[in-house]
Amino acid sequence: MSLRAARAERSADETRERNNTTMNRKHRGNGPLIATRRPEEPPAAVARLGWRYHHLGIPHSDARPDEKYIDHLGIHVCGFETSPYGIEWIRFEAHCQVPALVKTTPHIAFAVDNLDEALRGQEVLIAPNAPSPGVRVAFIVDNGAPVELLEFTGADRRSTVSDNAAEQIVGGEAR
Repeated sequence: MSLRAARAERSADETRERNNTTMNRKHRGNGPLIATRRPEEPPAAVARLGWRYHHLGIPHSDARPDEKYIDHLGIHVCGFETSPYGIEWIRFEAHCQVPALVKTTPHIAFAVDNLDEALRGQEVLIAPNAPSPGVRVAFIVDNGAPVELLEFTGADRRSTVSDNAAEQIVGGEAR
């Protein structure tokens, strides 16, 4: 093989390698350039930002036999403590002061190391608040869906702190 052919083959190999290790990029509407991912790749929030899955909150309207009522928040919750997947069912009273988007659309929640840093450049739906000792919470909106971010403080920042995750979800002031 000639030197020129060897260089061309190496260049093609490098291009293939680069394409296999970087994500394609595209625009989301009028928004910023975003990375797309292949089916086997984790979401960027996990892979690049280091956010950790915490729970999935699902609003519902029918009473469940094992739900708990949290009077000062106006919500009924169940499932968080027992679901192996972190699924929490949430039923909202009419007087509950959270945005309609949170009351009607399931949300995913991530634990983050620094809530203020995680909120930079995001569309904030519920401002940062401290609904219980050792936790700060905020909601953002991503492509029309609510996303909850939780920052835990204290000895074990990577674990869940509260016995009642619902207080973490809606403990703050809605915007």
